[in-house]
Amino acid sequence: MKQDRTNSHSPVTVFLTIILIIQLVVVLYPIAFTIGAAFTKSNSLAATSIVPFPRNPSLFQFRRLLTPANEFVKGTTDVLGTNYVHWYLNTLQIACMNTVLTVLLCSTVGYIFSRFTFPFRKTVMASMIILQMFPSFIGMIATYVILWKINGLNTLWGLVLVYAAGSLPFNSWLMKGYFDTVPKELAEAAYIDGASPFKAFIRVVLPAAKPQLVFLALTSFTGPWMDFIFPRLVLRSDDKKTLAVGLYEMISGRAADNFTMFAAGALLVAVPFTVLFMLGQKALIQSLAGTGGKE
Repeated sequence: MKQDRTNSHSPVTVFLTIILIIQLVVVLYPIAFTIGAAFTKSNSLAATSIVPFPRNPSLFQFRRLLTPANEFVKGTTDVLGTNYVHWYLNTLQIACMNTVLTVLLCSTVGYIFSRFTFPFRKTVMASMIILQMFPSFIGMIATYVILWKINGLNTLWGLVLVYAAGSLPFNSWLMKGYFDTVPKELAEAAYIDGASPFKAFIRVVLPAAKPQLVFLALTSFTGPWMDFIFPRLVLRSDDKKTLAVGLYEMISGRAADNFTMFAAGALLVAVPFTVLFMLGQKALIQSLAGTGGKE
């Protein structure tokens, strides 16, 4: 009989197991602490403990978040609600519009650069790469002025334009690189069957690039939920703010001590992320299991 080469009690195995347990605790403890703080009735962090399990769990912070700002929380006479629902819907709307616009623009631009030749093609592609060398903060003043000129300040569509335009160079290169791996014979076969270039792009090439499209959609959707700088610059009124700005103002300043309500709001943000990644993961695995062409 062959002896098992791996010994579960060897020093190396024990050491690796300890390292993995430590990493697991480091990753899961902040999540557990946030969940515990979200179900704490008091606003102060002093009401929480190192052990991330509240003694008297309460949904008070969630009720306060979901109560309109001009109404008192049910069961109280001096605690007003927030505009969290407005911020949530604003962010969701921005994320959806940004996802659709980014996928449409970047997939089209990437396919054009991959399949067609035209004057200054290499120059434009090189310029897009050079633009990625500079941080987005350099163009903040110019972005502000442009939005001011087109009446895009304090509007959701203005922020969507900033996101879509800012992601165009990198994501177009990303799609171009993937389209380069898709066999040209697929589109050529569609041309022989009478399809136009646009129809071949929609019906043949895009389905073959579905894994990259799913990845692009996921990253485009999650970006607006975590961005703070540009929403702070573009959006002014409280009913137009995004979640990142609204949640930050709950804990910024000396009088702002709504840390447990901040935790409850952050926990609700994870809902669309979880749903989207579960659906996207399934589609991504199914797409990666197939091949672009048949032999």
